[in-house]
Amino acid sequence: MGYDTLISMIGDYGYAALFFALWLGIVGMPIPDEVIVMTGGAAAASGLLHEIPAFLLTYLGVISGLSLGYFLGRFMGTRVIEKWKRQKKMERYLSMSEKLVEKYGPYALVVSYFFPVVRHVTPYIVGINKMGFRKYALLSYSTGFVWTLIFFAAGKMAGNHVEQVGLLIHSYGLKLLWIPIAAAGIWMVYKITRGKRSNLDAGN
Repeated sequence: MGYDTLISMIGDYGYAALFFALWLGIVGMPIPDEVIVMTGGAAAASGLLHEIPAFLLTYLGVISGLSLGYFLGRFMGTRVIEKWKRQKKMERYLSMSEKLVEKYGPYALVVSYFFPVVRHVTPYIVGINKMGFRKYALLSYSTGFVWTLIFFAAGKMAGNHVEQVGLLIHSYGLKLLWIPIAAAGIWMVYKITRGKRSNLDAGN
């Protein structure tokens, strides 16, 4: 399934297309999560979908897909992990997830959201480690809300360029975070400077 197919599915099935595309991400959908979430934002911006239900179904798709990984890890144990270890591509993501869990413990769920594929593997690891569902839900669902909000909003701004921007973010991940951080910094400096200038003008 490609990007054009996803757009067609949204036209045919609406909000459900976003939910199932993300929920099935756990089994390796060919479209990156970032692109799917941004597509939801673009569809809302264009009027194809209503913004609030589009965001909610997108968010539910994200956390449902990752929760499936948690429950598979919790109840199926290491069988999935052993299969991944025989795949060179997945072995790299598995190794990264294990290192994150070793270094950050339960907070690896927060960090892993910003690494493609790793965000799907980490719930398996913490599930195997028997993390309580309440703790899993608190960390994963709250981070998932923020993550979904960021990319949904980015999709609204990207418009027709969603696929290109989403794939770029998927490819470079955290390396591109300096862009919104720098933009936010410039905006804050501008607002502070403008505020001081207004106060000086008022004083004169």
